[in-house]
Amino acid sequence: MKRRLGCFLCGFLLGLGSLVCSAQKASHTQSCFDKAATQTELDLCASGEAKRADAEMNSAYQRLLAKVGADSKAKEKIIASQRAWLVYRDSYIAAMYPADDKQMAYGTMFPMEVDLLIADMTRSQTKAILELLKNYQTPN
Repeated sequence: MKRRLGCFLCGFLLGLGSLVCSAQKASHTQSCFDKAATQTELDLCASGEAKRADAEMNSAYQRLLAKVGADSKAKEKIIASQRAWLVYRDSYIAAMYPADDKQMAYGTMFPMEVDLLIADMTRSQTKAILELLKNYQTPN
């Protein structure tokens, strides 16, 4: 029970921190959370935030791939890096929520917490991709 409560509190605080970041990034997300009256509606808000973060990351990723153009070595390394990040993200989430029966272990907030964590991690990856985009040097 103590672990469950600890996980719940950690998840709640992480979700709250992500929510604050989300509110800074997108007022429509905060508005969604403000209007939500049920956990299902909160889950939909968090899912929408994760989808928006993913779309932003994919846009930055495509711009980076376009910038490297014909530099096949750079493109290969960028693709490998992104694939590794996806594995890391999924592994990190699995480590954060290791129970087999996630609903029983983490409660009804679990889907929302995961989506907010995904959104937060995705925004961090987007920043990393944008740094690559900004600093990419065409080889001589």
